[in-house]
Amino acid sequence: MISVNNISVEFSARPLFADVSFVINKKDRIALVGKNGAGKSTLLKILSGQQMPTAGNVAIGKDDTIGYLPQIMVLSDTRTVREEVETAFSHLHQLQEKVEALHRALDNRSDYNSPDYLELVERFSHENERLQLMGGMHYHAEMERTLLGLGFATGDLDRPTSEFSGGWRMRIELAKLLLRRPDVLLLDEPTNHLDIESIRWLEQFLARSPGAVVLVSHDRTFINNVTNRTLEIACGRITDYKVKYDKYVTLRAERRAQQLRAYENQQKEIADIKDFIERFRYKPTKAVQVQSRIKQLEKIVPIEVDEVDNSYLHLKFPPCQRSGDFPLICEDVKKTYGSHLVFDKVNLTIRRGEKVAFVGKNGEGKSTLVKCIMDEIPFDGRLVVGHQVAIGYYAQNQAQLLDGEQTVFETIDRVATGDVRLKIRDILGAFMFGGEASEKKVKVLSGGERSRLAMIKLLLEPVNFLILDEPTNHLDMRTKDVLKEAIAAFDGTVIVVSHDRDFLSGLVTKVYEFGGGKVREHIGGISDFLQKKDMASLDELSSTGSPSATASPSPTPTPTATEGKTTYLERKEQAKLRRRAEKEVENCEQAVMKLEEEKAELEALLATPEGAADNSLCAKYGDLQQAIAKAEEAWEAALDALEEFGE
Repeated sequence: MISVNNISVEFSARPLFADVSFVINKKDRIALVGKNGAGKSTLLKILSGQQMPTAGNVAIGKDDTIGYLPQIMVLSDTRTVREEVETAFSHLHQLQEKVEALHRALDNRSDYNSPDYLELVERFSHENERLQLMGGMHYHAEMERTLLGLGFATGDLDRPTSEFSGGWRMRIELAKLLLRRPDVLLLDEPTNHLDIESIRWLEQFLARSPGAVVLVSHDRTFINNVTNRTLEIACGRITDYKVKYDKYVTLRAERRAQQLRAYENQQKEIADIKDFIERFRYKPTKAVQVQSRIKQLEKIVPIEVDEVDNSYLHLKFPPCQRSGDFPLICEDVKKTYGSHLVFDKVNLTIRRGEKVAFVGKNGEGKSTLVKCIMDEIPFDGRLVVGHQVAIGYYAQNQAQLLDGEQTVFETIDRVATGDVRLKIRDILGAFMFGGEASEKKVKVLSGGERSRLAMIKLLLEPVNFLILDEPTNHLDMRTKDVLKEAIAAFDGTVIVVSHDRDFLSGLVTKVYEFGGGKVREHIGGISDFLQKKDMASLDELSSTGSPSATASPSPTPTPTATEGKTTYLERKEQAKLRRRAEKEVENCEQAVMKLEEEKAELEALLATPEGAADNSLCAKYGDLQQAIAKAEEAWEAALDALEEFGE
């Protein structure tokens, strides 16, 4: 599908990578990995055609289409959701305009028997048939069905995109890509700003996608669930591992160990040869042997060892005075924006030393409650920050708030005080800003580099209460591991707003779930939370009818033993029926997807001159459309049956 042939990329005469070659095949699921700044996003831009390599070329199949989801999206704030998604069908609009122009040209002609007129008729028939085969202009139902499936409500479709958060904007882009049905999907950090539920949806979507996928992500769980091949960018070259990420880590360590052994043996051999040459260089009786050793030395091809970043990040939060026993207390906290209720009756108490997670769909109020705690926005109710609490706050947009005109060193020098000022270079080196990197201006840094710089600023202030809003966005996996280790060792209180399951696992001991205007408390880690919710798939994260405990549970009558047994049996039977209904929905969905794949293959055949002239293919296409309509009806019926069970 895509063949990358000996491409090289240079920035200001500095090589990013050189002589890179690989092939992307149909149904490949590729994780593109490497440290921040290695060139992952640049390679995706080259594959998408948005950037040209310094040397080499990228060959794409004649009929293959590319769908690219950039790390930073640019959406028009003048469009509604419906209008923005409709841009996915611009090719249909262009084809329709062409058909209409041909039709007008026919109406203005009267030379019905001339060769030019007959040629015009042929062109009109061909283009009109293409338009009909591609679904014509009857795509609105499919567009709405896709958006509703992604979690949008019907009333959201006519709202401007500017009203939506980053996660919902990402879904708009995903909807556009899905409706375009590209042969190759290129995704740059697709999980940034997505909530846990939508990440799981994306995993399922990519699993069903008939085309190839190439993605850059620092979410270890996500790439392990999605990919089956790993391309590593390191030392200016690419190494291809035909395995998932976790297996790649093991194989890479084994490979480097072999390289080190071979390198050490070669260095010993070189040292022995040089020693022989030096000892016998001036002895006439050994002249032949010396010349032989010199030639042997010249023929040795140096063994290269894969690059490993040894600047391990040792994060340590500076000591701070002990806070009170209850750093945070919320009583009946409520927040509204006009007539829109974000949350109501939030009652929670966080004790000193607790590490808790805020989870839930985007737009349900996680960051909003954090802003209430930081006193950045007004709210109703009572919110008390405890005695001697010193808060360290890392916001989602923290990296964007840095002054782009300052250098890395100046950014830290302005906030460092006391003895720390003598260690700025060491601190920057630990965060991979050593040497010339410390003199870079902030505006030229990558997203990950800016995030590390913002984290350094946070580390320089002594705090006893950390509030981290999506701290892992743009951080590579190695840096996330070190940050997680530092937070785990932190003896203060921590609130983490995150969608990263791997990061939260083993770190937090309590989960607050945001959804439906409520905040519910779950004792235990993220795995316990998912198990309690019976959501290994995380698809019911936003359920408002959860039987689990809330942050402020109200007393309920204690059922008798008989009532409890009956209720349990009823719940068990309901759960059984619900699972059966879910399975039926899944089977119907797979049937529709299979028929859609057959339709796409048939459309490709009909787009050729030979296929267009084959009447049997046209008849088969009509039968296939009827089959798809029936399969979609069955799917909708199964969905209706499932909805009867409620949330």
